Amino acid sequence: MGQPSKRIERRDKAEQMRLQDTEIRITLKRVKNKILVMSGKGGVGKSSIAAYIATAMAGRGYRTGLMDVDLHGPSIPRLLGLSGQLAAFEGGHIMPIQYSAFLKVVSMETLLPDKDKAVIWRGPLKISAIRQFLSDVIWGELDYLIIDSPPGTGDEPLTVAQTIPEARAVIVTTPQEISLADVRKSIDFCMQVNLPVLGLIENMSGLDCPHCGGHIDLFRSGGGERTARQTGVPFLGKIPIDPQIVISGDEGRPFVALAGQSSAGKMIDEIADRIIKSSGSGEDEAAEPPAVSEDENPIEEKGGNGAMKIAIPTADGLLCAHFGHCEQFALVDVEDGKIAKTTMVTPPPHEPGLLPRWLNEQGASMIIAGGMGMRAQDFFTQYGIEVIIGAATLPPEEIVTAYLSGSLETGANLCDH
Repeated sequence: MGQPSKRIERRDKAEQMRLQDTEIRITLKRVKNKILVMSGKGGVGKSSIAAYIATAMAGRGYRTGLMDVDLHGPSIPRLLGLSGQLAAFEGGHIMPIQYSAFLKVVSMETLLPDKDKAVIWRGPLKISAIRQFLSDVIWGELDYLIIDSPPGTGDEPLTVAQTIPEARAVIVTTPQEISLADVRKSIDFCMQVNLPVLGLIENMSGLDCPHCGGHIDLFRSGGGERTARQTGVPFLGKIPIDPQIVISGDEGRPFVALAGQSSAGKMIDEIADRIIKSSGSGEDEAAEPPAVSEDENPIEEKGGNGAMKIAIPTADGLLCAHFGHCEQFALVDVEDGKIAKTTMVTPPPHEPGLLPRWLNEQGASMIIAGGMGMRAQDFFTQYGIEVIIGAATLPPEEIVTAYLSGSLETGANLCDH
């Protein structure tokens, strides 16, 4: 009697996994560069380096996400001075914490009501959490996703390597041989799981004397650079010990913003530039998009040959006043400034964040609605979908024709909560 129900349960789990795999692929398609920051052992400043890289990228105008998968010892929120919890909505969708205009952050600590409570999880739970950080978090378009992993070669870095096939590793070490021995294991791990190594960083590389300005080698000099040369991986640079790093970390202020002209600050900037160069990114990609003059054709801006897809929420064949209450969506394909075809599709159940993700999967680049709340508008923006609200209750093709001719009239937002 129990066998059929077990088969159904296994089938349901397989279907849930398939759907989650699809959501992860959609998320990763919107991320240009995925970088896993890892180390062979703890205490080498790996999380600090991850925070430095992320804030440096964001400071250059790159859209950056920082994902802390150090589930047992998350430190990113404290390094950045973040407080509060992630906003979780019905249906399991999560908005990352917006640290700055160009930096979003997700960490296990931002999900815990008690920051000092231990996370006691075995492998399957950790794997599930990391996958959810990718499938359920609305990251939007990113130039860089920086992933802070716990030390070693366990479940977390392995899950990242298997789930994010395009990821590349930045490995952090200190100059001592005991750290370098573990780094060699990390490099071997990367080779075995086909995870390309972007480079090796030597942290705590001596001390610049605050009195005379001379450099003091506290550990064996050149160990990180020598190891990189011996293992055939790029060497990204040496970051010296700086007392300001400790102060800024304890105060929750990123060292990059305080570094000024210190040796450590200069080296962090150089390392960020080397990562950008190795990623094939240029400073022009980080620049603000050029303004479009009123004389330019807005349709041609959307894609090649003016191709785009406009979504219209409908009820009884007319635009529905609120997109979340619609019966169907009219997906209107536009080519060369003209309507090519209209497809009617039934949406999934309305849950916060679900329709924007679903419409993105359908290829929509714009939604025209009668009314929409601010939170929903933010969700659509995260997915790069332009929002026009206040349209009248008319047939979808009539609305799109008016938009294409520049005569679309819009009024008040019918749903501004």
